[in-house]
Amino acid sequence: MAPPRTPKLFIAACSLVLAAACGVQAPEKGAAVLGADAPAQGLAATRAEGDLAFGAAPHRFATGVTISVSAPKSFRPSASAYPQSSRAVAFGIEVTNAGDAAYRLSGLSVTGEVDGESVSVKQVVDAVQGYNGIADAGKDVAPGREVHLNLAFAVPDKPVRLRLQVRPSPSEPVAAKYCGKV
Repeated sequence: MAPPRTPKLFIAACSLVLAAACGVQAPEKGAAVLGADAPAQGLAATRAEGDLAFGAAPHRFATGVTISVSAPKSFRPSASAYPQSSRAVAFGIEVTNAGDAAYRLSGLSVTGEVDGESVSVKQVVDAVQGYNGIADAGKDVAPGREVHLNLAFAVPDKPVRLRLQVRPSPSEPVAAKYCGKV
C-alpha cells in the first residue's frame, strides 16, 4: 500500500498560500510548485524579508494610513521633464486613510534606489505625461477617504531592480518597502 499523499499536498498548498501572501506570482499551469526556477527569477536573492512586490497587497501603518504601490510602467520622459532622463518608471500610489484623524498628504515620503547598488533614483516631474509629483500636498485626506498619486522616477536604460521606500510621515519609524524589476 502506498503512503498517503496528504502531507505533500498540504505542504504544496501552504507554499502557494505563503507565496501569494508575499506577492510572488503563482506558477504557470504545469510548473513545479517548489521548482528550481525561483532562484533563477531572482526573488530570493533580491527581495529582503518584509519587502513587498510592486502591485502586491497594501501596507497598513499603525496610524491607519494604508499605502499601495502599483506595478511599474516604463516610459520615455518628454523634453520638458525634470530632471532629464532617457528612461523613467511610473507608479500609481494609493493612499487610504482608515485612521481616526485627517492625514496630511505633505508628510508622504517616497524614495527609491537601485537595489544592490545603493544608487538613489530621482523623482521625475513630467507634466506633459501627467507626472506632477504630489500636486495636492497641502490637502488633508479625511478619515475613510483615499487619494491616488502618479509618481515617476528616473532609472538607468538597462533593466534593474528598484526598491521604493514609502513612509506616511518623516517621523514614521517603519517604511513600507516595495521591490521589483523595472
